[in-house]
Amino acid sequence: MRKLTLVLSAIYLAAIGLALVLVPLQFGVGAVPQDASPELVALLRLLGGPFLGIAVLNWLTRNAEPSSTLRAVLIANLVGFGAVAANDVWGVASGEAREIAKVFLVVHLLFAIAFAAAVRAALGGGRARAG
Repeated sequence: MRKLTLVLSAIYLAAIGLALVLVPLQFGVGAVPQDASPELVALLRLLGGPFLGIAVLNWLTRNAEPSSTLRAVLIANLVGFGAVAANDVWGVASGEAREIAKVFLVVHLLFAIAFAAAVRAALGGGRARAG
């Protein structure tokens, strides 16, 4: 399950990152004006970089053996997806988000739950080895 979560999140994050870098106006339709300033477009492209980096990190750790490094990657993903899911909940509940935010909410919440389960398994495994 951990490997599947890392692989799927790597693919998802790579797609988001590439969309932000290559087609930021189309990706942000409904949130980004078609006549967006060059500075806004540059900012969206800048944000794509970390998505690509985390996608690569997740891909490269998909086969990693249990370790403190793997736990750190899993916890970081849990924090990231958890924060984004919370933001989606806020946006959807307040009516401030685009309609597609409902889809992203489900995706991000599922990733947060999957990473929470992976973290729990990784931390539980660490305690079992120590005991």
